[in-house]
Amino acid sequence: MKKTDQIKNDAIRRLKIVEGHLKMVMGMVEEDKYCIDILQQTAAIKSAIKKTEELLLNNHLNSCLVQAIKNDKNKKAISEIMEVFKKAGV
Repeated sequence: MKKTDQIKNDAIRRLKIVEGHLKMVMGMVEEDKYCIDILQQTAAIKSAIKKTEELLLNNHLNSCLVQAIKNDKNKKAISEIMEVFKKAGV
């Protein structure tokens, strides 16, 4: 299996876990569970999403960005990355 396939599989696995976790939290809200318990779970979801983003960004920087620089398309690549960070509020 290629490295990119491993990263893709890992990202999908992580996102499926987030999906299941989110469904559980929705159930907690519907069942009027203790707010602090719900907030702890939403924090765990955010952390899992952040780790997935880090995985994807690392892959992008080490593959797509490197290729863009080799093809003299670094300005476009940097612009794309900056746009993502702007949307994320970074």
